[in-house]
Amino acid sequence: MHAGHLAILRHLCAAGFDAVRMVVSPESPFKTGGDNTAESRLEAVRAKVAELNLPALVSDIEFSLPKPNYTINTLRALSEAEPDTDFVIAMGADNIAGIERWRQWEDIVNGYEIWVYPRKGYDVEEKCRTLGVRYIDAPLVNISSTEIREGKADKDLMI
Repeated sequence: MHAGHLAILRHLCAAGFDAVRMVVSPESPFKTGGDNTAESRLEAVRAKVAELNLPALVSDIEFSLPKPNYTINTLRALSEAEPDTDFVIAMGADNIAGIERWRQWEDIVNGYEIWVYPRKGYDVEEKCRTLGVRYIDAPLVNISSTEIREGKADKDLMI
């Protein structure tokens, strides 16, 4: 978890949802690298959320799902486990820019409410309108996990 995730998490916690859940993924089909194990990242996120007393749940649901971890499988597992819950997906503009690469992306876009956060270098407001997803006025945090993993950003931004 880095400073950008924390800013978005705080924004979501203040948005009036019944609950905010952070799903920690043990393995993204799009990402490689990183020095920490999935379990250590999960525990670090749980510790930070508890330390900051944020009203958020940290989920390890993807740890029990088949690999690679595809968002559609996670959403289906969550929906099956909690059929009375309407899940809203929060993602950065970089993710919506490349959503067509995601497994069964049309099912995600058509089946779930999506909130998209601004990211520097991604002008996706028109795409959001076209897809029917919500582009949010939220704090712009110029940091990404990929930049940190690749040594292009300050590791001190990890929290």
